[in-house]
Amino acid sequence: MARRGVGEAHGAVSIINAISTGFGGALGVDFYTRAVVEVVEGGETVLVNKDTVGDDSLVKEVVRAVSELVGVKGLGFRVTTQSDIPIAVGLKSSSSAAVAVGLAVLDALGEKVDDDLFLAAVAEASQRSGVSITGAIDDAAACMLGGVVLTDNYGRKILRHESVDQGLSAVILIPEQRTYTRGFRRELLTPIKDLVMEAFKIAERGDYWKAMTLNGLLHAAALNLPIQPMIDALSAGALGAGVTGTGPAIAAITTQEYIKPVSAALSRHGKNIVVKRVVNPS
Repeated sequence: MARRGVGEAHGAVSIINAISTGFGGALGVDFYTRAVVEVVEGGETVLVNKDTVGDDSLVKEVVRAVSELVGVKGLGFRVTTQSDIPIAVGLKSSSSAAVAVGLAVLDALGEKVDDDLFLAAVAEASQRSGVSITGAIDDAAACMLGGVVLTDNYGRKILRHESVDQGLSAVILIPEQRTYTRGFRRELLTPIKDLVMEAFKIAERGDYWKAMTLNGLLHAAALNLPIQPMIDALSAGALGAGVTGTGPAIAAITTQEYIKPVSAALSRHGKNIVVKRVVNPS
């Protein structure tokens, strides 16, 4: 009988984009990705639903990295993923998939590893596959662990991990356009590098929503994305608002009483508004 494993992960939104500095931050939100894998003795790794997901290079690199981490060779996997995360808008669909697939592989093999080692392996796979510039350990950690994470992406280190108020939600504007990491011109962010580092320092002081807003304004200006949705969300009562990833999605963090006015403010800039609760460490 085939050995079968299941893994699950959340989505996340950016607090600090790590591309320009290598230091990032993210917040887990309740999107989901579920991966199911079956071990194939002596076979190759196949993404069963490649037709709907697209490129399978991330899955193959994650399987390779996690297998190497636990010292397993010569096995292939049939991988099936399912997710409600829109792709290529900044909501961490790739990081969520990487974590879910990696956890499913561990489950199928009956193995457990420390979170730090697992996340470092996933980050390495994400960078090797080309879906991430820095490895995105901030995004992977938020998708796996929940809460707020601040990270040194190139050092593969979690610098801070903590819960936030469980009553918070992310109101997200999802435009129709897409931004793919493989084609992203990172030099666009060079002029704002020092200011993004200042935003990271604000996050280190625990003022996450101010840091998120500053990060969002900086990246919107550098990437020619609209700033007005963020301003309108803040005017409607959001604690913080910013571009998530390299966009084009805009996420606004708010308490329950301001979900409706913040949603209304963002809806003036697009029809696709999604509200997701924050996910904290279990």
